[in-house]
Amino acid sequence: MSGSLLVKNGKLVSSSGIRELDILIVDGVIEAIGRDLKYSGVEVLDAKGFLIFPGVVDEHVHMREPGLTYKEDFETGTTAAAVGGVTTVLEMPNTIPPVDSSSRLREKKEILKGKAYVDYGLYGVLHDSNIDEIEDMWFEGAIGFKVFMGPTTGDIPSPPDKIIIEALEKSCRNGFTLAFHAENYELVKYYSEKVKNSGRNDPLVHSDARPNICEEEAVSRILIYTKKTRGRALIVHMSTSESVKLLAKAKIRGVHVFGETCPQYLFMTSEDHLKYGSLVKINPPLRSRKDQKSLWNGIKNNILDCVASDHAPHTVEEKTKNIWEAASGFIGVETLFPLMLDAALRGVLPLEKIPLILSENPAKIFGIYPKKGSLSIGAEGDLVIVDPEGEHVIQAEKLHSKHKITPYDGWRLRGKIKYTILRGVKIVEEGEITSKKALGRDIKPTIEE
Repeated sequence: MSGSLLVKNGKLVSSSGIRELDILIVDGVIEAIGRDLKYSGVEVLDAKGFLIFPGVVDEHVHMREPGLTYKEDFETGTTAAAVGGVTTVLEMPNTIPPVDSSSRLREKKEILKGKAYVDYGLYGVLHDSNIDEIEDMWFEGAIGFKVFMGPTTGDIPSPPDKIIIEALEKSCRNGFTLAFHAENYELVKYYSEKVKNSGRNDPLVHSDARPNICEEEAVSRILIYTKKTRGRALIVHMSTSESVKLLAKAKIRGVHVFGETCPQYLFMTSEDHLKYGSLVKINPPLRSRKDQKSLWNGIKNNILDCVASDHAPHTVEEKTKNIWEAASGFIGVETLFPLMLDAALRGVLPLEKIPLILSENPAKIFGIYPKKGSLSIGAEGDLVIVDPEGEHVIQAEKLHSKHKITPYDGWRLRGKIKYTILRGVKIVEEGEITSKKALGRDIKPTIEE
């Protein structure tokens, strides 16, 4: 189902500027953008005083279905996404079973049909023994491929270097993107054992057990392999100053590599373990203020391409164990856009950066632009309409994930989402789902012949 809608008098925010224009969506697609547009037979929404952004493309979510739905499921997870202004999610493959073949990809698509409140793409996974499945999954419609270089939920074995190189060679031939969780597992084990043997059990041990060098080494390797093979690599949840410097140098040399970070690294540091304990245990871990400053500079200077949530739900019980035993990750798809919007409205970065890092760049990286992530004629009519004068207080009990546990509880933010629009249909109004049915559908990258 798609809708027709005329949004008048709003200020359209894109990476090229902010302009007061009307936007006409007909049968789910943007048909016209201009002043004083008129069109009979469509609903008219007056957006005077509001900002209009392209719908957010969160290219890094774990909705936990199938196999781990006690943590989250696709219906609750995509409801949270919609309320947070996210109209497209790219779903990670480390479910049970993992998405490691074309048949598994088809099975997951069937399982998720009719459950999504936003549009979605599905990753496949690369592990130690499925390199021959990669191209079949790509032509079956995988949005891209995740490579876990260290341990993860689902216990997926890391691929050896020769398989990573072969996958990047296939990436060069076919045009798909490999998304890397960049931590050297041997170094993680070494430092974790070292810290454990010291007898420490304080909340700061998680950051010390996975120091910056674990990420720096893995990023260095990815950049060397990507340069050699001419493949396409996205390094997800980047967290260190060293990684940002390496990425900047690689981009100058023309390597096809992209960088993602997450709000947790931009708004918190390792010191927050003292306040939140194991709730903020994530992989890679929270870092120093120096690293945080480097990430912000990376965004401002177009070194880091996108900011994603790494939405990783767990139960309250799993998150409140001691620091060694607690699960890593926490929910974030509903708070991604509000946190970044607040930063822009406070002047931390230009408003025009928001559509670039949350919509345009992630859509481009995964071959779904300009259909997604764009306010342009011919794009799908996915919008987030915001009152910049409003305020929003994050209240954990009002979030829409299954387990409402977040370190952002009580944070007061500038800006308030008024509407989320998916393909011309208002699916969220004033913080609540208004769509009576799940309208989200599977999307695939455009494959050039």
